[in-house]
Amino acid sequence: MILIKTNKEIDLIKESCQIVAETLQLVKRYVRPGITTLELDKIAEDYIASNNAIAAFKGYSQAGSFDFPGSICASIDNEVVHGIPGNRMLKEGEVISIDVGVEKNGYFGDAALSVAVGEISKDYKKLMDATEKSLYLGIEQALPNNKVGDIGAAIQEYVESQGFSVVRDLCGHGVGKFLHEEPQIPNYGKRGTGSLLKNGMTLAIEPMINMGSFRVNVAQDGWTVLTADHKPSAHFEHTIAIIDGKPEILTVC
Repeated sequence: MILIKTNKEIDLIKESCQIVAETLQLVKRYVRPGITTLELDKIAEDYIASNNAIAAFKGYSQAGSFDFPGSICASIDNEVVHGIPGNRMLKEGEVISIDVGVEKNGYFGDAALSVAVGEISKDYKKLMDATEKSLYLGIEQALPNNKVGDIGAAIQEYVESQGFSVVRDLCGHGVGKFLHEEPQIPNYGKRGTGSLLKNGMTLAIEPMINMGSFRVNVAQDGWTVLTADHKPSAHFEHTIAIIDGKPEILTVC
């Protein structure tokens, strides 16, 4: 069931989303060669707690895996999403995707971005830029009376025009009263198909884009999603609300 939010509920979701946005920008400032993903995780966890909020990913469970141990997902190069923070040090030339979820007052926000570690190659830069642009093209389609497929088609059309591929096994989702709600929002598809978009919907749109094939595998840890061909991936995400006939991005500072 797709949950339509009241204005009051959207205000509460927006409060969680503000903390998400601030956390992402804070962690981004600390990304550099030599820092570990566990150190980045601690920075995020402390900031979220300082805002009387909860890191929504920590302890999150899914079938067939242990509870997620981190406050953020930290995914490097060929790790698409759900990378577990640990003692791995970032290296010059890598790209790290950071995903943050926050719960406050019973409502959730969710967003992600990819960050260059020092100087990166032109191919990496093109991948990051295309992924971020595709996110905004998808958001532009989040209009009342459009369909979920319009979002995915806009993302897919642009990404593939740039020579990259869209991950098929993972998708965006509704968010708000729960971290994951209906509808699912694939980053590919056909225009005019899927669930009808309406005012009051709150959605996490999150293209996950690979430099090579769209195929992915799950690592032995049960969480980390890897590109099947070991080529790099990028990930950008915003939580939006459809308000008064247009999309409003909630996860911005």
